Amino acid sequence: MSERPYVLLSCAMSVDGYIDDATPERLRLSSPADFDRVDAVRAGCDAILVGAGTVRADDPKLLVRSPSRREQRAARGLPPDLTKVTLTWSGDLDPDARFFTTGEAPKLVYAPTSTAGDLAVRLDGRAEVIDAGDPLYLETVLGDLAARGVRRLMVEGGGGIHTLFLTSGVVDELQLVVAPFFIGDPSAPRFVGPGVFPQSPEHPMRLEELTRIGNLALMRFLPGTGRG
Repeated sequence: MSERPYVLLSCAMSVDGYIDDATPERLRLSSPADFDRVDAVRAGCDAILVGAGTVRADDPKLLVRSPSRREQRAARGLPPDLTKVTLTWSGDLDPDARFFTTGEAPKLVYAPTSTAGDLAVRLDGRAEVIDAGDPLYLETVLGDLAARGVRRLMVEGGGGIHTLFLTSGVVDELQLVVAPFFIGDPSAPRFVGPGVFPQSPEHPMRLEELTRIGNLALMRFLPGTGRG
């Protein structure tokens, strides 16, 4: 890969590695103090990426919440909000999802060749749909984002997206918050799924920072495999 953004992957999980439970309502693993920290991290990035499954399940806005941070971005000549990015393989996205209807920054949807054409018609006026190859090729996505001026990309899930980015060796920084409880339900979604990870026992990540946020633990890892 000739050029790509700096990739920061952010996630909150239970002690046993779950990012949600199996109930219809979204489980809050974080705290107000940590939500504010995440908002500050967002404000320092150029784009934010989630998978289409997260768009469907959580209907997130993915906006910078703090008015002062929005003003600071504008003072630096940046849009108040980040460019929103999602990846979809099936093309199953609702044009009325808040991902598309909130914020003034661009919305980018990367899809495989087989679904990009029809999806572009359905999302006309709501987002730009980019053909990322067939199958969808992550290097194409990151290269296109770099060409659009995205220097720092925040990746926020879900588990399939985490697994894809980590197994592809393109994560430069992992910010992992651990909540002080267990889920214990094998049907609930996990932080990552099965895969061959470059960050193995022989090639471990480096723990760069460990911070207490109330009753939560923030661990900042540098995988050390993204940029050679």
